[in-house]
Amino acid sequence: MAFRLRLVPVKTTIDFFKLQWITFGASALAVVLSLISVAVLGLNFGVDFKGGTTIRTESTLAVDVGVYREALSALDVGNVSISQVFDPNFREDQHVASIRIEAQEGDEVASPETIARIEAALIAVDPAITFPSVESVGPKVSAELIWTAILAVVAGSAGIWIYVWLRFEWQFAVGTVAALIHDVVVTVGVFSILQLEFDLTIVAALLTILGYSVNDTVVIFDRLRENLVKYKTMPLREMMNLTANETLSRTIMTATTTLLSLTCLFIFGGDVIRGFVFAMLFGVVIGTYSTLYVAKNIVLVLGLDRSDKPKKTGKGADHEFANIDA
Repeated sequence: MAFRLRLVPVKTTIDFFKLQWITFGASALAVVLSLISVAVLGLNFGVDFKGGTTIRTESTLAVDVGVYREALSALDVGNVSISQVFDPNFREDQHVASIRIEAQEGDEVASPETIARIEAALIAVDPAITFPSVESVGPKVSAELIWTAILAVVAGSAGIWIYVWLRFEWQFAVGTVAALIHDVVVTVGVFSILQLEFDLTIVAALLTILGYSVNDTVVIFDRLRENLVKYKTMPLREMMNLTANETLSRTIMTATTTLLSLTCLFIFGGDVIRGFVFAMLFGVVIGTYSTLYVAKNIVLVLGLDRSDKPKKTGKGADHEFANIDA
């Protein structure tokens, strides 16, 4: 007999609504705290959104942020942010730092002469230092990127809302989009609270989280629609619990395999993509949670029209758009 790994039993009877208002309240509180954090603490925008120049340094000698900052303080180059970069893949004698220089008034980016002065000052205190990369983004471009990023997330959410509304009912669409907003806002809030660098790669992660979360939600809603036809007299709350339990194995397996891959990337993928991978790791966890405890709660509160309707587009369809191919 072949061995089959199961992360959950074949049949479960978990009551996902037992703590309905506690879980829903916790989600609402998390969203509010995230918004407050973004308003008060703000986001630690990277050069993509803030504008300026980032110089990546590498040396065989240990990074001394204080010495670096003292060497640059006399250059009058404005606000300089210096941080050491850690990565388990680095060699023992590989010490990396990131130096960010904000855009100067009247200058789009740091001039070649300014960069040369900075490099010379650092070489004076660390002769072994090298400069693998220098990246510059002007403030006008960074402002455009902020609006483009916001529009991308809004457009993605709107597209998903339209798809789910056509595929199911408007109540499902509202529940799905509420869960997506929850996922995005809480993820952004974590970046604000921890002051992790927020750049274009994080926006890409947010869009990926939207896709992952809606995929998980649509699978459960699709089974729920089947059960609405199969169990016409079962109370909606019991039917939603039944549906969530029937798809729980798939939900847990998908989340687990995705987390395994992301964990490997987080550990071995290097510091360049670590912010993106962290956002994805958190997004998968919060996306799975919102599918089970946010989207379904919204649909339950809104209710569903379970009256018999003429089957316009085939067996099991409950409205005119239900048979659209996924």
